[in-house]
Amino acid sequence: MTIDEYLADPASRFATVAMVDTNGLLRGQMVSAGSLRGIARNGMGMSPVTLALDPTDVVQVIPGISDGSSDFHDDPLVIDPATTRRLPWSKPGHDMLVLANYSGGTAELCTRSILKRVLDRAGEAGLRPRYGMELEYTLFDETPESARAKGYRNLKTATQHNSHDLVLYQVQQTEWYEAVAAMCEALRIDLAKMHEEIGGGFLEACISAGEGLEPADQLILLKNFLRALAQRQGKCVTFMPRWTEAADSQSIHVHISLKDKDGKSVFHDPSQKNGVSQTFRHFIGGMQAYVGDMTLIFQPTVNSYRRFAPGTFAPPGLTWGFENRTTCFRIVGHDAGSLRVENRLPGADTNPYLTVAATIAAGIAGIIDKIEPEPETLGNGYSQEAPRDFARSMPEAIDRLRRSTFAGDWLGARFVEAFCSTRESQHNEFRRKVPDVELERFFDLG
Repeated sequence: MTIDEYLADPASRFATVAMVDTNGLLRGQMVSAGSLRGIARNGMGMSPVTLALDPTDVVQVIPGISDGSSDFHDDPLVIDPATTRRLPWSKPGHDMLVLANYSGGTAELCTRSILKRVLDRAGEAGLRPRYGMELEYTLFDETPESARAKGYRNLKTATQHNSHDLVLYQVQQTEWYEAVAAMCEALRIDLAKMHEEIGGGFLEACISAGEGLEPADQLILLKNFLRALAQRQGKCVTFMPRWTEAADSQSIHVHISLKDKDGKSVFHDPSQKNGVSQTFRHFIGGMQAYVGDMTLIFQPTVNSYRRFAPGTFAPPGLTWGFENRTTCFRIVGHDAGSLRVENRLPGADTNPYLTVAATIAAGIAGIIDKIEPEPETLGNGYSQEAPRDFARSMPEAIDRLRRSTFAGDWLGARFVEAFCSTRESQHNEFRRKVPDVELERFFDLG
């Protein structure tokens, strides 16, 4: 369904034009069919301050956008006609969804635009990234209201026990699985698989690999509409990397392969160990060299860093290995069609556009600069010291990203400063809080 086809239908009344904010949330407006005609030609105004909002609309500081110098003007959103979808629960005539991104100067801060620029730069180097993503989340037999009333403690998860790949729980939740599949069909999300993960109510959904912006668009839609589906069923979901100390960490794993301009894999060389080409080694080397300084992209909230508490299955450092889940960069596959690298660092709270952009940028730079990786990790990576590490706290992550000339070059200096500023605002806000655990531990006898 194209925009022209939708507008040509006399039954069409409204459409939803949406953009993606820095946190990965869809924001937009329902517009009439008549308005959509003009928007398709001229764009739709939206204030750049949208990119300074935290999920609950706390305004974080971006110089010139949301500080004392801002006039809170609108900048135009330009719709992407290739992104049209059907909203899964809307009536015909009210069910078009189309994605948009900022134009002009605000495009420097627009996460979808940033990924497009990185992909274009890879193309200029004669390389075509192909990627897919795995999304982890927890489903609760709670409404958002009941979870809040409980103080987000002692929540009832959709299943009771740890249950990795347990078919019993999958069958028990048939209605949920089937509803997710039906939702994805309407939204043109290429859902590859779903399964039970390693905790009560802990689930994973995987997006098939593809090229361009499409897989990231699909992951954004999946995250946002999983929330909507859960609420429509009287449930709720969370993508917090660590929503309770009793649960394992939640992440988004990004799988990336690389082709040349003729469509041939540049990662595979059957004459080398495990089929890993020299180009693939340089891609890994680039990830090891640059991903650590971009930790803030992969761990963007104050909660993100709780994911790396001892005993969780989060990466131990910037290590790599063949079919080794105890490393950060896991090489997967055995032939030209399947060989790829899995970046296991991103938390489930990341913005997929930024996560993919930062991963691809690091790897492509490694190829361009012929960066050799550290030695492969053999055996259990958790029992070995990592040669390189990512930032272990939010202040360190902010500082490393802010000082990264690489991030400024590939993601844009204006974006880096804006993103660091908003995360610094968030961290400073939470520094003022007094957690319950501190009161319990120190109030009487501390």
